[in-house]
Amino acid sequence: MTSFPSFTIEGYPRVGANRELKKALESFWAGRIDEETFTSSAHSIRLENYARLRDLGLDADYAIPADVALYDHVLETSLTVGLIGGDAEEIDLAEYFALARGNAERSPLEMTKWFDTNYHYLVPEVADSGAITPRAQRILDIVAEAKAAGHVVRPYLVGPVTLLAKSKPAEGAGNPLNRLAELTEAYKTVLAALKEAGVEWVQLAEPALVSDLTVATDEELAQHAADTYAAILGVTNRPQVLISTPYGSLRAGLEALAQAGPEALHVDLAPATLAADAGYAGRVAAAVKAAGKNTVLVAGVIDGRNVWAADLRERLSVLEGLKEAGVEKLAVSSSVSLLHVPHTVAGETSLPVDVAGWLSFADEKIGEAKALSAALAGGTVAAADDFARSDRAVRTRTESARTHNEAVQARVAALPAGQVARQPEFAARVEAQKALNLPKLPTTTIGSFPQTAEIRKARADHRTGVLNEEQYTEALKDEVKSVIELQERLGLDVLVHGEPERNDMVQYFAELLDGFVVTENGWVQSYGSRCTRPPIVVGDVSRPEAMTVEWAKYAQSLSEKHVKGMLTGPVTILAWSFVRDDVPLSVSADQIGVALADEVADLEEAGIEIIQIDEPALRELLPLREDARPEYLDWAVRSFRLVAIDAKPTTQIHTHLCYSEFGQIIDAVAALDADVTSIEAARSRMELLEDLEDSFHSEIGPGIWDIHSPRVPSVAELTELIKAALVNVPTERLWVNPDCGLKTRGYAETEQSLRNMVLARDIVVESL
Repeated sequence: MTSFPSFTIEGYPRVGANRELKKALESFWAGRIDEETFTSSAHSIRLENYARLRDLGLDADYAIPADVALYDHVLETSLTVGLIGGDAEEIDLAEYFALARGNAERSPLEMTKWFDTNYHYLVPEVADSGAITPRAQRILDIVAEAKAAGHVVRPYLVGPVTLLAKSKPAEGAGNPLNRLAELTEAYKTVLAALKEAGVEWVQLAEPALVSDLTVATDEELAQHAADTYAAILGVTNRPQVLISTPYGSLRAGLEALAQAGPEALHVDLAPATLAADAGYAGRVAAAVKAAGKNTVLVAGVIDGRNVWAADLRERLSVLEGLKEAGVEKLAVSSSVSLLHVPHTVAGETSLPVDVAGWLSFADEKIGEAKALSAALAGGTVAAADDFARSDRAVRTRTESARTHNEAVQARVAALPAGQVARQPEFAARVEAQKALNLPKLPTTTIGSFPQTAEIRKARADHRTGVLNEEQYTEALKDEVKSVIELQERLGLDVLVHGEPERNDMVQYFAELLDGFVVTENGWVQSYGSRCTRPPIVVGDVSRPEAMTVEWAKYAQSLSEKHVKGMLTGPVTILAWSFVRDDVPLSVSADQIGVALADEVADLEEAGIEIIQIDEPALRELLPLREDARPEYLDWAVRSFRLVAIDAKPTTQIHTHLCYSEFGQIIDAVAALDADVTSIEAARSRMELLEDLEDSFHSEIGPGIWDIHSPRVPSVAELTELIKAALVNVPTERLWVNPDCGLKTRGYAETEQSLRNMVLARDIVVESL
């Protein structure tokens, strides 16, 4: 029986070093390539990734995780074990992408954030009964294609406890975890098929056990895990099992998993995890030793969530501490899947040389894990160069002038301690804002309009010098004018300029704020084919000059209707960036908050009376453990309030939240004290609004058009959703808008969908 490799990773980016999967997906959806060509492309991308990983040192059997998916790993697991898909023996590509993206006949699965990351997963809907039909051939094909190319990979599945804990009940159904025993049998079937195919290791990921969820307590989840893995590990007709637990520290689940005795147990021992739970490494060692199950402890000491080069000497001390505590079998790994970081620093040619030396992306993190494994085995000479690079990165970053700005630190230090508040209070602002003269159920959009091929070409031509600054500005002004005219023609009430000048809602600001650097090729998968390039916070943050004012002024000059000023809020800027690990997040949040407050003042001076401060990621950064949440929400709310603290009472402040599991943070959302709050609600059919309480005083715009699906909602469907919203939101407080920005949509579907949205609003208003 093959032993577990000395080092591995929890997962790897799926989209390809040059986003090859993204390009293949979008070509297939657009009809530019057929199914056979797409399937061949996806096959090649997987094999190229395996070869890349082997060349980086993951050359032992089962060191490479086969956490592959055409769209989403949760969807892939759900179909493989039969949690969704009914009794169909096979799921073709048309059905697969209908579940992921919807089609003309039906809506897609709901989408939300995967734990506290910026990755979005598709949420399975689980009924109280119905077929659970394992489709083991899906994962057998993955193993077989890798083997044919000379790679012995480790098949990956989301574990059964996590899969159900992160699902949602179908309409009228109970807790999805009620079906855990049935689902466990399906997993046993799949594992038996893998065993019969000659597979010796399989990975089951159980991150639900490091988080406090609403569907079950920590203790209940631990008991579910104990029962489930007693059943799975209690049979002989299966491969050896690695249970991985990324994204944080286990509590009750630690003893449950250790006592279950998997052949290998992965734990997250990243610096951030140990900072939040200082005794975790010791508890892990004690639990594994006490269980006496001969389990390999797979220590996730390489941070897979951030991009800073590891302090290898400090990381080695953690590993040595585990050995000294009695852990006999020890392997090195990343803390989480490396899908959360870009492929390689080697692809960056424009980063400052000193900053590049501080960074470690996916490929570099594999090198760090390899170096630690060698050092742990006594081969420190082989790893000497890696340790020297690590020492240099730690020293030069600490000493660098890029990191510290005394003026910024002094300004933040002078802020009031504790929570801050805008004056006057909401009720008085409502009266003042009646001067805006908005209609009943006002319509608006969230901000961005489609980023056309022409816009992207203009941006690329400007970057390469084909267009000079004046020519580029004129091209963007033409687009803004077109967007304003379209909204006027469709009858929208509050307009936006469409954001053609913004490549990304965070990167745009990062490029204009001091304290950030941006990458050329640092792409990270957000969902499906959607990738982002998170900026990197390298030091104290400040605003050298106005960032959005000229575009807002120009757009407002084109219409007598209100045009919103558009800002991205502090929490979202941090959530969608790689942040500093040398100061608390709250410090960077306050710095960004006061920088954006200056922007609000300049927008008001320019005559902008409605300003949107987007915070789609407010829920995303919520700590996984309940006892850490109050502190986070306090500084998150404070940083938002800092942006608007000096806004005039007549200035209407909007905010927007994405995939928020709204009820979980309802008090914090109310505490933002925005005048209007828009949220994504279409996929949940307005279920989110049931969480609204009297304390939630803001006007609210629940999205009625799911812009992540390439379908045009009908007038009837949109009318129904507005009426459903009115069940929980009074007429005088309800806005009508899409779920999110329209950047990824095309103009044809955008125009028709917005036309239908306005018509639906008019129908509802007439019926009131």
